[in-house]
Amino acid sequence: MEDEMTDEQHTPDRTHGEAPEAPETPEAVVGSAEPPVRLTAPVLRFPGGPGSGDLSRAFREAHDLLSRSAPREALEVLGPALAQEPGNTGLRTLRAWAFLLRAQLARAEEELRALVEENPGDDWVRHALGRTLERQSRYAEALPHLRLAAAMTGDPEHEYDVLRVERLASGV
Repeated sequence: MEDEMTDEQHTPDRTHGEAPEAPETPEAVVGSAEPPVRLTAPVLRFPGGPGSGDLSRAFREAHDLLSRSAPREALEVLGPALAQEPGNTGLRTLRAWAFLLRAQLARAEEELRALVEENPGDDWVRHALGRTLERQSRYAEALPHLRLAAAMTGDPEHEYDVLRVERLASGV
């Protein structure tokens, strides 16, 4: 019986039955005068990634990189995968997204036009092509693509894009 210890004896932060001090909660930080700090995770590259023959892994890794605004790294992942399967629509769409993020608009336009020709019903590709043309101040060319994307999705943001480009095209 001497070997048995109570929970109080095992817990060093409990003294004489008092509750431990509560950790700082998010509510306690809200009133802080200091601005919030934004932390971003580093870009992780795993062994056996692209080039190992797994196109779905390359797709997932490139998509993750693009969603974290790392287009250069995404293009590095997509290169070997597209060399293995150059006609892969998903990988080509990600490459177009990377070109857009890097403001390589001519390359993005070339890729997006080819994707639209292959699949005219892809609303994301239509909208991305319209935005690419808009960023090049080619408003009259952008409008048909933006209008189609807005009609296909009913997305209010796509409709707003149409209104913005119509206004820019009219010089208002």
